[in-house]
Amino acid sequence: MNRIREGYLFVQNPFNAQQVRRVDLSPDNVDVIVFWSKNPQPMVGSLDELDDRGYRYYFQFTLTAYPKLLEPSVPPIHELLATFKTLSSKIGPQKVIWRFDPITLSDVTTEHMVIDNFERLARELRGSTSRVVISFVHLYNSVIRNLERIQKEKGVTFYDSSRSVEQVQRIAGTLADIAHKNFTEIVSCAEKLDLSGVGVEHGKCIDDQLIKKLFGITVSNRKDKNQREACQCVESHDIGQYNTCTHGCIYCYAASNNKQSHKNRSLHDPKSPFLIGTGGAARVETTAIRQANLLSTNPVDGPRKNHYCFFKR
Repeated sequence: MNRIREGYLFVQNPFNAQQVRRVDLSPDNVDVIVFWSKNPQPMVGSLDELDDRGYRYYFQFTLTAYPKLLEPSVPPIHELLATFKTLSSKIGPQKVIWRFDPITLSDVTTEHMVIDNFERLARELRGSTSRVVISFVHLYNSVIRNLERIQKEKGVTFYDSSRSVEQVQRIAGTLADIAHKNFTEIVSCAEKLDLSGVGVEHGKCIDDQLIKKLFGITVSNRKDKNQREACQCVESHDIGQYNTCTHGCIYCYAASNNKQSHKNRSLHDPKSPFLIGTGGAARVETTAIRQANLLSTNPVDGPRKNHYCFFKR
């Protein structure tokens, strides 16, 4: 919360750490904060202060209940469900969006297991959310390396590279049937395949229509050109950073190097305007961000002590 209290932070270019932009966090300059997290429990105690300071926000809360082999440092599912329900009770079900993603298929997460997990979680979360987001794992090179490593070390076979359109449609359609019994809406995240025929529309994680519904304000509906082609999110300022989450999920493209993530976390200074360290010789190229902007963020939610800063999931 130090960054909120001081009213600004610095974000380094992930491809050139010497390039830095200053982000104005004053309430008058921020339309909405969107939090991504697998464990937002550390943030719950700070929400009253965010409210008092006049911030609007909602959460994208990922719950998959995958085996520890795939999510080694994610808290136990019963703790996460309790946090989800607490958060929902505090800020309202429409502001806590359940993410069941990414869907990855393997010996330990078969199609049947994925559907069973989803159904159990959906029943648990009935009344605590109104939207669920799904996606299928995207096989970036860093993700492939981690999957191959687990396959070699643990003997687990992954089938994501061989999944067919028919299988994706079948799984999505089954999840949609379950979701419609428990929630009002199920959408996909950055999926090239059109799943609307089986009941899953393309979604926007940073959603101008949802923001208008929740907060009564109008923000730009222009697609964020900095995101991948299939992403439907509207323009925002991503204030996260790669390899800062220490959950160690093997399918994650944003924290693909767990050793680096732990090293980066050790360099975090709550008093610094940078997420990692103090920026060294980095050069601030801009002094302010345009008025009225959305922030795409995620509270540091790894297994270590509670920090209140931000990173890219």
